[in-house]
Amino acid sequence: MKTLPVVGKFASVVFASLVLVACSNTDTANEEAAAAEAASAAAAQEAAREAEARAAAEVAAEQQRLQDAAMAAGTVFYFAFDSSALTDEARVAVDAHIGALLTNDQSVRLEGHTDERGTREYNLALAERRANAVRDYMVANGVPSYRIETISYGEESPVAFGSGEANWQQNRRVELK
Repeated sequence: MKTLPVVGKFASVVFASLVLVACSNTDTANEEAAAAEAASAAAAQEAAREAEARAAAEVAAEQQRLQDAAMAAGTVFYFAFDSSALTDEARVAVDAHIGALLTNDQSVRLEGHTDERGTREYNLALAERRANAVRDYMVANGVPSYRIETISYGEESPVAFGSGEANWQQNRRVELK
């Protein structure tokens, strides 16, 4: 009979050991699963950051491309004699600037000019109409009006001095600054 209690105690110790081993395996398995889940979450976050960085780089490249196209189109828009209507060439150049302005939050100033023919008051009004024509075209194509300032110089700031159509043509303009 003495052997029976020893066997019972031994069996109890073996059973307790097996339970402890089983529990430690469960804890290890849970820890491994949690570690794998954390690693997966970290990898997903890193992938999201990389995708965001690629998207930001693509946006920056597109903005630079549009800015380069706008600068290539020029910042001076020419007008016909005694007219404030945009020419086809001026529309193409303004369109390039509109594309660039829609991708950033920069403001611009449109400076209207005329040639020397006409009275000072008439030329100031004509230069203002020219600057406003460019502004209105930009606003109609999505550029917020609060980002556009217009100013009229009339005949006061010529780029070509002298009389003659070649000089007058260069002075009938709106400059984008």
